[in-house]
Parts: sequence; structure tokens; C-alpha cells
Amino acid sequence: MLALVLSVLGLHPLLLLLLAGGVACMPALRTSLISFSVFRFVTIGGGILTTTASFSLVSLFLVFLKLGATVFGSGYVLLAFLRADLVTHRGWLTDAQLVDAVAVGQVTPGPVFTTATFIGFILGGIRGAVISTVGIFLPAFLLVAISGPLVPRIRKSKPAGAFLDGVNVASLALMAAVTWELGRASLVDVLTVVLAVASLIALLRFRVNSAWLVLVGATIGLLTSAIHLR
Repeated sequence: MLALVLSVLGLHPLLLLLLAGGVACMPALRTSLISFSVFRFVTIGGGILTTTASFSLVSLFLVFLKLGATVFGSGYVLLAFLRADLVTHRGWLTDAQLVDAVAVGQVTPGPVFTTATFIGFILGGIRGAVISTVGIFLPAFLLVAISGPLVPRIRKSKPAGAFLDGVNVASLALMAAVTWELGRASLVDVLTVVLAVASLIALLRFRVNSAWLVLVGATIGLLTSAIHLR
């Protein structure tokens, strides 16, 4: 709940994950130094920073390289980072464009990270798509090779294990917060609300593959648009 509130207030996702991990490992460390450090971390890291940054392919690569190196937990946590960096901070995308990218990422097979490819295409064409894809996947290959043998040892450490538990639960809060924000950009009329409710029931009750839900929604959207044009 604390992570969800801080996310809504505008704390950067990376700072939020580190903060949650630090708070979770405090009982294991039991030192006043950690408590003081976490308090200062919250007071310095809070607030919403909104700017508009100039776009270039180099900056695009660096953004996705950073995301690939720092995103932790489910791939859906990526959406919180994307919104914070590309919508709120840099102003390269709108919430509606980010929702489009998420939809395309759901149609394609593979992890949610494929959303980065579509975003790169929106911002920089074919070159942008290639650069963003390489940037977001490159750290994974390196980090998995390096950290794979160390994870079991890290989990044996009570402070490190508690830190990872805190990061995991904060990831859930980030997913909830970004779902709310993107939902506000997507649910714009009665039709979209009905589609959302029907899709949720189909997904949870009948376990319909998300790709089919996206395709059906797209078809209904096209038909509705054609009717309005007529």
C-alpha cells in the first residue's frame, strides 16, 4: 500500500523499488543507520519531475539500455518505467501511444519487452525499432550470465532475501498504479468500458488468450469507426 501511494504521488519506479527493498530488509539488519538512510532516500527522491527532452537515436538506445538493466520483476513493471521515462519525464509519448504499444506487445509472442520494439518504431522508424530492441534485451543477456550462479547464494542471506521480497511487492504496486493511469487513457466511452469488462471476464473466467482479446477488440474498434464514418 505504501508503494502504491508513493507511485501515485510520482516517486520514480526505480527509487520506489530500491526503497521497498531497503524497508523490507530493515528487520534483518536491525540498525539505526539503515533506518536513517531510508528516511533520507524518501525525502530526496519524492516529487514529480516533468520535462521535455530532445529526441535522438542515441538517447533512445540509452533509455532502453537503462530500462533493460534496471527493470525488476514481471515484465509488466516495464510499463511503469516506460510511462515515467517516456511520457512524464521526456514527453516523447502520450499515454494513448503507450497503450497502443502495450496492445501490440500483447499480440506478438514473447515477453512484454517486445513493446519496446513498437515504441522504437513510433519514435524512430525501423532504426528506432532495432535500437530500442537491442538496448532493452542486451543487459538481460549479460546480467543473467553474471548473476545466475549467485542468486541461490543471495537468497540464503536474510537481508538480501528480504530486500528482494520488498522489491517484488513494490513491483505489484507499480503494476497497479500504471494500470490505473493507462486505464484512464483507454476507457474513453461506453464501448471501451464494455469491451474492458467483457475482456476481463473472458480472461479471468474462461482463460482466453490475450492475443485473441486484443484482436477482437481491434476488430470491434475498426467496425465502430467504419460505422461512424458512414
